[in-house]
Amino acid sequence: MPRPLASVRARAALAATLVVSVALVVAGVAVIAVLRHNLTDRAALESEVAARTVAGAQAALTGDFTALDLPGDPDRLVQVVDSGGRVLAAGDALRGRGALTDFAPAPAATAPAATGTPGDGAATAPPATPATSAAPTGDDDSTDDHGGGRRSGRGGGSGRGGGHGGGGETAHAGDDDGVATTSGPPARGKVGTGVERETLAVALGGRSHDYGFAAVQGTTYDGRTYTVYAGTSLADEQATLGQVSRAMLAALPFLLLVVGGVTWLVTRRALRPVEDIRAEMAAITGSGDLTRRVPVPRSGDEVARLARTTNHTLAALERSVERQHRFVADASHELRSPIASLRTQIEVADQHPGLLDTVDLHHDVVRLQQLAADLLLLARLDAGEQPGHARLDLAALVREEVARRAASDRVAAEVHADADVPRILGSRGQLARVLGNLLDNAQRHTATAITVTLVRAGDDAVLTVADDGHGVAPADRRRIFERFVRLDEARSRDDGGAGLGLAIARDVARNHGGDLTVTESPAGGAAFRITLPGAPPDTGGDHT
Repeated sequence: MPRPLASVRARAALAATLVVSVALVVAGVAVIAVLRHNLTDRAALESEVAARTVAGAQAALTGDFTALDLPGDPDRLVQVVDSGGRVLAAGDALRGRGALTDFAPAPAATAPAATGTPGDGAATAPPATPATSAAPTGDDDSTDDHGGGRRSGRGGGSGRGGGHGGGGETAHAGDDDGVATTSGPPARGKVGTGVERETLAVALGGRSHDYGFAAVQGTTYDGRTYTVYAGTSLADEQATLGQVSRAMLAALPFLLLVVGGVTWLVTRRALRPVEDIRAEMAAITGSGDLTRRVPVPRSGDEVARLARTTNHTLAALERSVERQHRFVADASHELRSPIASLRTQIEVADQHPGLLDTVDLHHDVVRLQQLAADLLLLARLDAGEQPGHARLDLAALVREEVARRAASDRVAAEVHADADVPRILGSRGQLARVLGNLLDNAQRHTATAITVTLVRAGDDAVLTVADDGHGVAPADRRRIFERFVRLDEARSRDDGGAGLGLAIARDVARNHGGDLTVTESPAGGAAFRITLPGAPPDTGGDHT
């Protein structure tokens, strides 16, 4: 049963959707974090501006806090608190409430404060010069005396509203990202350049609201210190973040659906050539027609290379099948003659025992035996049989083979071997078979002389069997190594072989890492040259 998620298209679409979803989530979190930071900084800046405006007002610097014009909007909270935690002034939303927090308490007064409360007619020190609001960066007269700390982020401050009225409504501290300490109060009639920030949860009307507070310290002309706490509501910030988050969450499934669908379609289009290749291969397998080829896309990518490789494989398979068919046909043709001859002689012997020609019968049996041995060796070579790994003295092997054949050969072969011919790795029986086939071929075609030469060529051993016969025409020097091929002058089955000797010799030479070629000998005949790689140095002794 096919599994839907096991296909390449499904896995590619699923993987792409998963990767994009993770990327979108990470990007969304980053966007939300940056947006939150920017909105929080904007609210903190608004709070700082409001706190400095109040702290630098002339009424604050003269100590007449009841004359301060404080905002009554619940989104803008302002409290003025002295060094003892007493609320000196507050906006309408905080009127009657105790101090919301003390995360930036005012330092002790620089001089004894005048008696009375602000606004009750108590004497105050008249300013020597008109008071001005301190800029956030301060001025040159107060840079060494003010509290230069800065607190930002959420939390850390302690709520003080529960014990100071307000109908039980309390303020709760949020988180704190850092606290800057102050070294002392600002100079008289000055506002400190430092600012501390916190995010507080303030209870108003029975509900808790988050505010970004900024605390700025100041000193009146008569030396009393105070802290102005100004808070800006974070409701707009939270609403904006909520809208952005909901929009991202709503768009995420649609984006993932689009990514998955596009990936599915693109992968399907990319794999269409693979499906065409599969369909063509199935058709070739069903029809058995190895002349057909799979389509090669013009993309030049991996699929195109796969198609070209598949066509090369089909071409090699076609050649192999054709070679096998030709081999079977030739083998059947070669076997038919000796078998028919044997049957005829046996039938004659049954009818006329005295007419049996045992010489011809023996000749046909030997020929049939040799042909069967040749076919068996070719079958083993085609099956990929590896040669032996014995270290062979090729010069000794050549001398032994030539000496063994001396009594039966028509022309005695002369052997010339260098003393430094390297040893080789291989099968002694197969190499002896190669030399025997080359000598048989030379015996059939030579006129008066056969020369066997063994020399060293670099790290290789080169064995040459030359005769002085009619030679091999250049046009036939490749075809002569094909199986069951006999040139016109050697077509006689009585004198010639089955056309397998040279084919076997070349296949064995190549199986040993070498090759067999034919050229013209100095005497005008054919010179068959075998090149075999020398064996590496042996530390354990030679084996022949």
